[in-house]
Amino acid sequence: MNKFLMAGISVAFLAVSASGAFAQSKLSRNQIINSLQGAQQKVDVSADALQKAAFENIAKYPGANSPGNLPLWDKLASLRQFNIEINFDFDSARIRPESYEAVGLIADALHTPYLQGQTFYIVGHTDAKGARDYNLELSIKRAKAVREALVTTFQVPGKYLEAVGLGEEQLRDPAKPDAAINRRVQLINVGYR
Repeated sequence: MNKFLMAGISVAFLAVSASGAFAQSKLSRNQIINSLQGAQQKVDVSADALQKAAFENIAKYPGANSPGNLPLWDKLASLRQFNIEINFDFDSARIRPESYEAVGLIADALHTPYLQGQTFYIVGHTDAKGARDYNLELSIKRAKAVREALVTTFQVPGKYLEAVGLGEEQLRDPAKPDAAINRRVQLINVGYR
């Protein structure tokens, strides 16, 4: 196993259980595995449908803020998932060097037998600063950048990773739309496909 991937790294992240509770902790390979593995109910929501729903939400509800959860999002809420802070250059999809350690730990977890062969959505989220359509496009680019890093740098099979951007359409804290907690990358285990 690669020493770089196994190194003890202190990166803050938010672990999300299937029940939706969260707690701040230090990122480790085992925490990622525990957050993502386990029995899954069958949920048939494609990455394309989820992406399309975000664009339609902006068209249907123009203006500064989204009125609430995307309808398809509720179907994904019960699946095994976690949120992680990945830092990008300002107004860019370039992953900051300090975040490659976290991406490496994600890759290390995805290489374990516990998670191999399962499909994961990599979902990019932004806060509500700026125009909604711009935030949506930026989140798509950032989700694709994380996927690309996992596939090219860390050799995770690309056929099991799908990138989706939701911009500010699914805020983690709607009461504080500009808060940093809303800027995140989320991995959702959608099971064997």
